[in-house]
Amino acid sequence: MGEPRTENAGAREVLRLAVPALLVLAAEPLYLLVDTAVVGHLGAVPLAGLAIGAVLLAQVSTQLTFLSYGTTARAARLHGAGRRTDAIVEGVQSTWLALGIGVLLVVIGQLVAGPVARGLAGGTGPVADAAISWLRVALFGAPLVLVTMAGNGWMRGLQDTARPMRYVLVGNGLSALACPLLVYGPGPLPELGMVGSAVANVAGQVVAAVLFGRALLSERVSLAPVPAVLRGQLTMGRDLVLRSLGFQACYLSAAAVAARFGAAPVAAHQVVLQLWNFQALVLDSLAIAAQSLIGATLGAGGASRAHALAWRVTRYGLVLGCAFGVIFAALAGVLPRAFTNDQAVLDAMPVAWWFFVALQPIAGVVFALDGVLLGAGDAGFLRTATLLGAGLGFLPLIWASLAFGWGLAGIWTGLAMFMLVRLASVVARTHSGSWAVLGAVRS
Repeated sequence: MGEPRTENAGAREVLRLAVPALLVLAAEPLYLLVDTAVVGHLGAVPLAGLAIGAVLLAQVSTQLTFLSYGTTARAARLHGAGRRTDAIVEGVQSTWLALGIGVLLVVIGQLVAGPVARGLAGGTGPVADAAISWLRVALFGAPLVLVTMAGNGWMRGLQDTARPMRYVLVGNGLSALACPLLVYGPGPLPELGMVGSAVANVAGQVVAAVLFGRALLSERVSLAPVPAVLRGQLTMGRDLVLRSLGFQACYLSAAAVAARFGAAPVAAHQVVLQLWNFQALVLDSLAIAAQSLIGATLGAGGASRAHALAWRVTRYGLVLGCAFGVIFAALAGVLPRAFTNDQAVLDAMPVAWWFFVALQPIAGVVFALDGVLLGAGDAGFLRTATLLGAGLGFLPLIWASLAFGWGLAGIWTGLAMFMLVRLASVVARTHSGSWAVLGAVRS
C-alpha cells in the first residue's frame, strides 16, 4: 500500500478520498428510492408498512456510526504511524463488535418488532401487519450492515475509499435489480410482495458484507479478539452514540412540533429537511476525507501539518457551503415545485427555505471541523458540544415555538441556534489545538 499520503494534502488528495465516500453515502438513499417506488406500486398499505419498517431499521445505522467513524479515527492514527497491521487489527475488532451487536439486534428486534411497529402505526391493522412482516425479514441484515460499516471504517483509515465504494455499489446494485423481481415475481419467480423487498435488501447486504470480509481475510492478520482494543472502540462508541441521540432528539422534536401546526407546515418542513439531508451527504464526504487525513497525520507525529490541514479542509467546507447557498438561493422559485404543487405547502416553504440557504456556509464549516475532530479521536468533546447545542439552542426554541405559535420560523431558528452553538464550539476547539494529540493511539 505504500506510505500514508498526508504531507501537503491538497484539494486533489481530499477529493480522492471524498468522492468515493460520497458515492457510498449516497448508495443507501438511492436504493431506498428504488425500493419505495417498487413497493409503492403495490398500494398504500404496503408503502405505509415499508415506511414504518424502514424508519425502525434505519436506527441501526444511525445510532451505530462509531463502527465506521470511530474505526476510521483509530485505524488512521496507526496507519500514519507506520503500523498498518495494527490498523487492520482495528478493523478485525470492529468487525467482531459488528457481528456481536448485530446478532443481539436480530434477537431483540424479533421480540419487539410487533409492539414497536404497532405503536408507530397507531395500533393493530393492515399497516402494522405489513410493517412487521417486512421488518422481521429485514432485521436479518442488521449484522451484515454493521460489518459493512466496520469495513468502511478500517479501509478509510488506510486512506482507501475506492474499494468500499465498489463493494457497497455492488451490494446495493444487486438489491435494486432483485427488488422488482422478488416483489412482483415475473415469469417463474415467486411473487413475494413487499416481503420480497426485504429479501432483496438482505441479499445485497450479504454480498457487500462478504466482500468486506474477504478483504479483511486477505490481509492475513490475527482474527483473535483483543479485549483492550474492543474496550477502546466501545469507549469512543459510547460518545458517538450519545452524540447521535442528541441529533435524533432534535430532529424528531422538530417533526413533532411542525406537525402540530398543520399539514402544510409539516410538509414544507419535510421538503426542506430532505434537502438539508442531501447537502449533508456531500459535506459528510468531506468530513470523512478529513478524518482519514487528520488521523494519519497525527499518528505520524505531524502536529503543525495537522493544524494546517484542519484549516485547509475548513476553507474547502466554507467554499462548498457558500456554493450550496448560492445554488439553493437561485433555485428558490423553482426547486420547491419539483416536490409539490400544493399551493398551501409552497406558501409555507419560504420561511424554512431562507433559513436553509443562510445556514449553508455555517454547515460547511461545522461539518468539516467535525471531520477534523473525529479524525483526531476527539469524540468526547463532540458529544458534549452536540448535547449542549441541542439542550441550549435547538430544543428550547423548538418547544417555545409550539407554546407561542411561532411555526416554522421558530423551528428553523432553533436549528440555526443549534448550528451556531456547534460552530462556536468546534472553531474554538480547533483553534485551541488541544485536539491535536500525537501518537498512534490517543490516550
